[in-house]
Amino acid sequence: MKMLRLLCSFTLFLPLLFGCNGPPSKPDLVWGKRGAMPGDFVRPRAAVIDNEDRLWIVDFTARIQAYDLDGQHLGPSFTTPDFRNGRPSGLGLSNSGKLIVCDSHYHCIRLYEVDGTEIMAFGGDKGSGPGQFGYVSDCVQDADGFYYIAEFGSNERITKLDATGKFVLSWGSSGIEQGQFSRLRSLALGPVDGLLYVADACNHRIQVFTKTGDFVRTFGSEGSEPGQLKYPYDLCFGPKGDLYISERGNNRVQKFSAAGVSLGVWGTKGRQPGQFADPWAVVVDRKGRVHVIDTENHRVQRLDGF
Repeated sequence: MKMLRLLCSFTLFLPLLFGCNGPPSKPDLVWGKRGAMPGDFVRPRAAVIDNEDRLWIVDFTARIQAYDLDGQHLGPSFTTPDFRNGRPSGLGLSNSGKLIVCDSHYHCIRLYEVDGTEIMAFGGDKGSGPGQFGYVSDCVQDADGFYYIAEFGSNERITKLDATGKFVLSWGSSGIEQGQFSRLRSLALGPVDGLLYVADACNHRIQVFTKTGDFVRTFGSEGSEPGQLKYPYDLCFGPKGDLYISERGNNRVQKFSAAGVSLGVWGTKGRQPGQFADPWAVVVDRKGRVHVIDTENHRVQRLDGF
């Protein structure tokens, strides 16, 4: 009986050590804590790694802070001009290495130097017309300088701007059909195919488009099995072209091929290392290490070899 109990306990622990169909994986680093001091977090919610290997994170106090890839705080934080209506919910990097900040509740995109100096802003006018925005959730820039901006709420769509911020086109509407969205949370550009990958959170799927808005394919369905998704909130590509997705509803990270084949899952719900509480974001560094923004645990977990 004692042996049976030991076997059962080990079986319950296996999901923390192994993805359901992936290689052995456990956090090689867990860092961060809740607090208001420099370097602390209050519900971190978005992240990006810049060209100098700085990890930038924004939290629910609107602080945008920089860390090295081992979690050491690198300097003073900065905020958007006003955050009484709400905090930014997306971070990105421009072609020139500027920080892209999605000022979600103020309906605009802001570009910053790393010292916190704002150098450009797009939008600011709430609405559904060209150049207007609703809740801005993410923004990426392609190699040709075009910006792609995700919105949800009053607008469920993607807007394309040129390098100067001039409106080019938009596509999408609220719904469950191809090309429609329900809480469009995050964008990523495929490093090989140049396609736009979209985290369609409340439809529990990833949709893929050309950069002119033509639908290409979709993958994922609601569930907890490998290949299924539950509230995918963020997605990013690793250096080998694999796609990593943070699932807020399943409290895990899932790895896919660019074609949408599940290559493994990692994590369960909880407070221990290897467990998550509402992971909002995920970024991958040039070494292939996966940094998971473990929002309600007020920390970051780093996975090596996943």
